[in-house]
Amino acid sequence: MPAFGTRVTTTTQDVIAPYMVDTVLKQSVFAKDVLVKAKKWEGEAKKYPIKYKKNTTGSSFSAFDLLSVNATNNRVNLSYTPSQYSISVSLPMDELTVNDSDVKVLNLVTLELTSAAQDMVDDLGTIFYSDGTGNSSKDPLGLAAIVDNGDAVATIGGLSRATYPTLKATQTASGGTVSIAKMATLSSDITDGSVTPTAGYCDHTVWNLIETLFTPQERIVKTVADMKGGLTSGGGTMAIYYKGFPIYADRKATAQTLFYVNDRHYGFYGRPFWKYPAIKFRPNEIRGNDYNDLEGLGFSWSDWIVPSNQAAVVGHIYLFGNLLTDNPSRFGKLTGITGTS
Repeated sequence: MPAFGTRVTTTTQDVIAPYMVDTVLKQSVFAKDVLVKAKKWEGEAKKYPIKYKKNTTGSSFSAFDLLSVNATNNRVNLSYTPSQYSISVSLPMDELTVNDSDVKVLNLVTLELTSAAQDMVDDLGTIFYSDGTGNSSKDPLGLAAIVDNGDAVATIGGLSRATYPTLKATQTASGGTVSIAKMATLSSDITDGSVTPTAGYCDHTVWNLIETLFTPQERIVKTVADMKGGLTSGGGTMAIYYKGFPIYADRKATAQTLFYVNDRHYGFYGRPFWKYPAIKFRPNEIRGNDYNDLEGLGFSWSDWIVPSNQAAVVGHIYLFGNLLTDNPSRFGKLTGITGTS
């Protein structure tokens, strides 16, 4: 595109769009879901009493048979501690001074804070699919820890899965292919009565393979039944509905893996960090990504800190809390998916 000459550049003002287009961040459906639905953290640890074996003293009897008087001990605590995460925002005062005028197009402070907060959620999107051992085990827990049968993650909530096998999730090797039958089997393995999976998560490659398993006629039925929803869900997030629950395409999801989760048995617990105020950024100045509703318990802002020897300000966005589960056995995953059968 040819540049205009000085006849134009000396007489015509250029125009900056009143928003920033994000060409970096993509999508993290699971992270947004758990953070927006965050619950309040209380205490030094979050504990869940779990039943790990039956009372075995039951027996038929007649007449004067002696009945068992043995006591049973069949409960133990899952226990979790909070994790912490932060991202910094630093700005020189000369830039703040220039931007603080009537001719500014974008608010530099708001834009930097919101952009950094969205970058932080994007980081957490990756962490929430990991096992919590990152950065010397300082990272929050993720689905790799929750949805495991003990082969890769031997303990959960401080308890050994070998000692307490009811803490194992269902993990099934796909043999390279995904099929309706394999998806159904995985769902059945973690379903009992009304206790069923509430969502599925996979990357776009696996999601596209799953989509091909449904005929066009089946997709039409889903579209009619789910209001625009055979292949979409609220907020523009792509989802395929199967057995009554959505399967979401998530850029952060583990490759070649389909996760089934149950939102009655996991959640992010957080609270504002110390005395710092909670934040709820509602970005109007950023377009192009899927992080437009950043809020939830656990996010805090330190306010601006002025260094003693610099004309600048620095602040930190904090997240305090953890992703927890009270029953890993209600989760499952199909691994090694590279095609369909």
